[in-house]
Amino acid sequence: MNRAAGGRKDEPRPCVRSGADRLAAGLGHPLLDGRRLGLVTNPTGITADFRSTASVCAELPSSRLTTLFACEHGIRGQHQAGVRFEDERDERFGIPVYSLYGRHTRPQSYMLDEVDTVVFDVQDLGIRFYTYLSTLLYVMEACAANGKSLLVLDRPNPLGGLVCEGGLLKRGYESMVGAWMMPIRTGMTIGELALMANDKKGLGCDLGVIPMERWERRMEYSDTGLPWMLPSPNMPDIGTVRVYGGTCFFEGTNLSEGRGTTRPFEWIGAPWLDGEAFAEAVNRHELPGVYAHPVYMTPSFSKHQGKLCGGVRMFVTDPDRFQSALTGLVLLHEAQSLYPEHFEWLAPPKAGSQHFIDLLTGGDEVRSSIGMKEGLKRIAADWLQDSEEWKEMRRPYLLYS
Repeated sequence: MNRAAGGRKDEPRPCVRSGADRLAAGLGHPLLDGRRLGLVTNPTGITADFRSTASVCAELPSSRLTTLFACEHGIRGQHQAGVRFEDERDERFGIPVYSLYGRHTRPQSYMLDEVDTVVFDVQDLGIRFYTYLSTLLYVMEACAANGKSLLVLDRPNPLGGLVCEGGLLKRGYESMVGAWMMPIRTGMTIGELALMANDKKGLGCDLGVIPMERWERRMEYSDTGLPWMLPSPNMPDIGTVRVYGGTCFFEGTNLSEGRGTTRPFEWIGAPWLDGEAFAEAVNRHELPGVYAHPVYMTPSFSKHQGKLCGGVRMFVTDPDRFQSALTGLVLLHEAQSLYPEHFEWLAPPKAGSQHFIDLLTGGDEVRSSIGMKEGLKRIAADWLQDSEEWKEMRRPYLLYS
């Protein structure tokens, strides 16, 4: 199987064709013909031969690109996590770029005045709290409310489409890091998820999907032959994606999740953490497919900037057996158990709002129960049951075998 990401002319061509590749190759669609197009995209919206989806849409003979929409990190991927930004104008195409991560997180009616069909082409991770999934759902709602169509250009789930992990998000905990009842790891492509949400949520969106060719559920991104573009500044490669579904929990704590180091999300740490002792405690759980190794780092930005931190780097030794959400639970459990005088959940930003850890994990059970052995076991069992339920729920919407 070709694991190259393009390059030399004598290398095999990519074995998978994304929705954007098929559009660029001339595949038509009724939602495009004679339509004014708005495009939700970022640097991941490229073809196998490195053409931007914006260029592809601008050159369609029967359509006109009128509007761009930018999700978190910006239209050029230039913003760090959580940085809000304003509307701008794209000088190359001479059209507005509306921010969906500023004053508004979903398209407003005036943003759709010059649009008939919104095209969505963003590389997702298949993980609930990666905000691109929330943006997709918000765009679907806006299209339905304003009588606009939506066309999703499908892309691979970087971790494949076989495994689902983590508990279903509970009602009342919807946010930008979890807009629907998905588990932490969906096991679906972004096109499949759009079909499922449109039906299950009863959105009534006039929805189309241009599916991929030759993608199989067993494939990780490195199996596709497609070029990997960073979906965000702290997601450099597939190794980061693998652990993100568990180590992202630490965004809701006072430990560093690795931002500002060369191993974001693969490393967690704090100035008061003993890397050797922590690694030993985590490894006693004999988690499948992963090993915790003590590593000391000094983050250059974000939490504990400029301070030497003890920590652990998570080495995934067997991707097929590794369970990111379970691993994240164990890491939280041991951090709270070993360092109760130092470990903290980040406080809600304002009175009456929710803890960020609750939004990430989809409820308050982790915050209230982790650190106790029985709490860890109960949450892990509940999450396993939820993920099995999700597998059955998603079955009618799967486009690939």
